[in-house]
Amino acid sequence: MNEHILLKMNHIKKEFPGVLALKDVSFELRSGEVHALLGENGAGKSTLIKILGGIYSSDAGEIVIDGKVVTINSVLDAQKQGISVIHQELVLVPHMSVAENIYLGREPLKKGTRFVDYKQMNREAKRILDSFELDIRPEDEISDLTIAQQQMVEITKALSFNAKILVMDEPTSSLSEKDVDFLFENIRKLKKANVGIIYISHRMSELKQIADKITVIRDGEYIGTRETATSTNDELIAMMVGRQLTKYYTRTFGEMGKTVLEVKHLNAGKLLKDVSFSLNRGEILGFAGLVGAGRSEVMKCIFGVDPIDSGQIVVDGVDVIIKDPEHAISMGIALVPESRKKEALFPDQSVMFNITIKSLQDFIHGVRVNNKKEEAITREFVDKMEIKTPNYEQVVGNLSGGNQQKVVIGRWLATKPRILILDEPTRGVDVGAKAEIYSIMNELVKEGVSIIMISSELPEVINMSDRVVVMSNGRITGMLSREGLTQEKIMHYATQFVTT
Repeated sequence: MNEHILLKMNHIKKEFPGVLALKDVSFELRSGEVHALLGENGAGKSTLIKILGGIYSSDAGEIVIDGKVVTINSVLDAQKQGISVIHQELVLVPHMSVAENIYLGREPLKKGTRFVDYKQMNREAKRILDSFELDIRPEDEISDLTIAQQQMVEITKALSFNAKILVMDEPTSSLSEKDVDFLFENIRKLKKANVGIIYISHRMSELKQIADKITVIRDGEYIGTRETATSTNDELIAMMVGRQLTKYYTRTFGEMGKTVLEVKHLNAGKLLKDVSFSLNRGEILGFAGLVGAGRSEVMKCIFGVDPIDSGQIVVDGVDVIIKDPEHAISMGIALVPESRKKEALFPDQSVMFNITIKSLQDFIHGVRVNNKKEEAITREFVDKMEIKTPNYEQVVGNLSGGNQQKVVIGRWLATKPRILILDEPTRGVDVGAKAEIYSIMNELVKEGVSIIMISSELPEVINMSDRVVVMSNGRITGMLSREGLTQEKIMHYATQFVTT
């Protein structure tokens, strides 16, 4: 590995009204190194990266690049220093071409005119794409690409600024196993080109594959840096949460009750074909499969978001036609969707608003609002989900991603569901919060709630599920019991291609 120190962030401090986000954090990155930044949601990782990327200014400390102290007051300043940040939520324009996205806002112009030189732009974009041996053309529209390909367009866009420091925030959160391998292969190419990479992820197994070093931040403070090869998961988790997590996956397996939900021969849209399964009282039914297998689409049909073309949905032995989500809620069904930002959160509203928005009938009667009841509901689920927030009026968009996820889950628990559908419930959530969510799921099924859990993390599926349904290409390809459940068995069924 190159020993050249590319970046130093020394004794960084940042305070927001009522919150000391970073107390005294230092971080070092070398050329050709993948250095992971690890910590619970709200630990200060995003704040540190936003300071490096020019979104925030630090209150104290210094940034040193190539041995020189630099001032970064804007995103443009960061780009001039060779810093590019690829955020968890992709920020590409879907109906523009790959080349147009790469050079957005800095398109090359034809000499002596104000017209874009598309030939030059496509030529330059192709040169960068070819360096990664990508099967992507500059003229391709972003919306036609896979998520993995879009991720690579973000990387090529970053490198088009001649970036020598690349920050990747949860880059694999929406990728399949195959796409992760593709991404890692290209990260290794960047390392050989002496690009320094700051890699943020909650997936411990990934860090072992791709990171050279791991720095842990907890509660806004620097805890320590470890060599990945000589560190253990238990050591890193203890550094993150300040305690040993003796029971990471909490699950008490018992006898399941009667069938509460049946889906029979469901067909919907172009994807879903002949989907049939059942859910029992007090069961966690896992749904596994690759990205695009149709798992989320099935749940949207059950919840009344999307219409079905044919088939039956049976709740407590009664055939039902679920017209819309409000109808589903009235039947005791709740859905925590895959994308909290696009489908669940009201980012400009308070924590209280977001938790109680689906429980209005519990504290609003006519024109009268029972404010004490509203606050009591909020308090119950802030405490139950251990949501880190300075107060209930805090704008939810200002919370960390993991705390936002807890708010969404808390909202649906407040409706007291009998059937709870969790679509990727721990995506982007740190290990401490994951353990808390698993514990809550375990308590719910012991109380008789039935849970459907979609997850792309196979260890999560295996350790938390009573049974596992595997989907591929819009169909169910496997129904597996807990006994003898392995990642290999799940992937065998997940990679079966079933023709119509």
